Parts: sequence; structure tokens; C-alpha cells
Amino acid sequence: MTTPQYSSPILVTGATGYIASWVIKKLLEQGHTVHATVRDLNKKPSFAHLEKIAADTTGTLKLFKANLLEPDSFDKAMQGCEILLHMASPFVVNNYKDALKDIIEPAILGTENVLNSANKTESVKRVVVTSSIAATYGDAIDIQHTANNEFDESHWNTTSSETHQPYPYSKVMAERKAWEMQKAQQRWNLVCINPALVLGPSLTATTQSGSVEVLQQFANGMTLLGVPPMWNGIVDVRDVAEAHVQAAFNPDAEGRYIISGGTLSLLEMGKILRQNFGPKFPFPRNNLPKAAFKLFGPLAGFSKSFVELNMGYPIYFNAHKSQQALGMQYRNIETSLVEHFQQLLDDGVVKKYL
Repeated sequence: MTTPQYSSPILVTGATGYIASWVIKKLLEQGHTVHATVRDLNKKPSFAHLEKIAADTTGTLKLFKANLLEPDSFDKAMQGCEILLHMASPFVVNNYKDALKDIIEPAILGTENVLNSANKTESVKRVVVTSSIAATYGDAIDIQHTANNEFDESHWNTTSSETHQPYPYSKVMAERKAWEMQKAQQRWNLVCINPALVLGPSLTATTQSGSVEVLQQFANGMTLLGVPPMWNGIVDVRDVAEAHVQAAFNPDAEGRYIISGGTLSLLEMGKILRQNFGPKFPFPRNNLPKAAFKLFGPLAGFSKSFVELNMGYPIYFNAHKSQQALGMQYRNIETSLVEHFQQLLDDGVVKKYL
């Protein structure tokens, strides 16, 4: 396997995504030619920010239409590319009807379709797949089975299923499919990036991500009475983007990389926001007892099994491999949280309180 050349175009799937937009920005600023896939070339507002970045940098942006669920859809965009950054993932709706058909199968099929195109494209030498820390564990209680009270790259999510935690299940099954396909051929190697909950400024006001939903709940009063005793690994979006770029070009990069700047509880997040934005927002001030969620959780969408397995267990992540192999130096996650909330205010996503 030869080392990818800097002169070849680089393919980024799911170009309008929260993380992918930052990756493309970094690549364009470095002068690369980026082949970027979007679902609809007629929806110009969704990728106008990328075109503006391209106009202001020395890099070149070429947009291609592609759909994760259509076989051969990525063939054209991949031509001549030695590096593939597969960052697209099916949009997960909260009110899904069938977890298998709406979440799990699209995630696996999308990975399969993109990597089938890689198998047909002789120029591809390295593939970087955006996975998730959800592929390393299923429930917070899993931390009790770790040797050092932290998840690392050796851990896999073995507790999620179609009926319990289907979204994390989709993440681990999609990553397993990627490794399965990599081992079945000899030309391209694979690196997987497993980021924690991603916070930090977005390059567009329309970004949809799990972190935005959490911050909206903090601001709209939903958590005023209290939050569950739950913890999240957190990382700045710019660090996640940097990890992708390092994984693409570092010839020694291999395997999986947990990308995390630290852990915060939901209550700690609320306290940090109150310290920076004052008492006028209904930020949470206390934890609600686990027993309360067992009783009333089902009304809020928390199953009894989810409450039992995920509340009351602090979780931690070992990101040393990324620091040593990719040179990652993580931003302060409290600052990332504050910057993200400020942007939601500026963009009108969160209502300002006078």
C-alpha cells in the first residue's frame, strides 16, 4: 500500500454536515482539491458556506450529487481520489417507526455502498470513516467492565441491539461493516475516528446534531426541575476535524481513535452555562434521583432498562492514542460548550431572555 499523495483530490462524503464542513474548511485552507458530496445540488443554501470558504482559500471545491442508499452513487465523485473521508450518515429522526429500517439498515447500507465504490476505484489508498464512541460502549454501566474505569479503542459496543439503543447499535454495526470490507481487500487501508459528543461553533446556522438538541433542552426549560445523573464524553468540533485530517495524511495512522477532550455531567454543563450566561435562562440546578426517572421516565421517552443501565454511572474515555499518534491537543471543553451556546443565541436557535 502506497502513501497517499497530497496532490490528488480528496473525497468528503456528507459535505454539509457539522463536522464535515470543518474538515473541508481545513483541507481547502491547506490548498487541496476537495470532491464533496451532497444529496441535492439544487439546495444551494445548504452548501453556500462551503463555496464561500473555497472562494476565500487556495483550495478547490468540486460538488457532486450522491445518495448513501443508492449503489454506485459515489463512483463519479471518487474518481482520481486517493483519500476518502466517509463522513455521511443517514439522518436519524426521533420519531422513527422501525429502528431496523429507519436507522440500522441505512447506516450499514450507506457504509457498504461507499466502500463498494472505493473497491471499484483504483486510485483509493486510504479510507477514514467517521464512527462514534457509541461504537465502543452501549450503556454507561459498561464502564464497570473496563480495567481502568475508562473506555479505549479496544472496547466495542456489545450491549446495544435493534430493540435496545438502536442508534448506538447502528454506529457499531456500520463500523464493523467497514472493518469487514477493509479486511476483504488489499489496496486501501482504514482508519476510524470515534468522537465523543461534539460541541463547538458550527459553520452554518442550520446544523443538526445531538449536541444542539441537548443545549436547546437546557434553554427551553425542559430540564429546569433537574437533569438525569448522566455523563458525556465531550470534544470540540474543530478537534474532531483536525483528527480526520491527521488520520488522512499521517502514514502511521491505523485502527481506531477515540477523540475526546474530557467528561462532563449534564449538571456540570448546566452550571457552566449559568456561570457564563447568568440566571435568566432555566438551566438545571440539580440532579433528579434515578428513582424518579424509573417512575416517570417512560413518559419522557426513557425506558426502565435505559434508566437502570445509563443513569448514575460516570463514564470516561482514554484519548491517549490520538494524542500520541495523531498529535491531538484538545481544546478546553468548557469553552467549547460556552461558544456553542453563544452561537445558538446569535443564530436565533435558542431564544434570548432579556
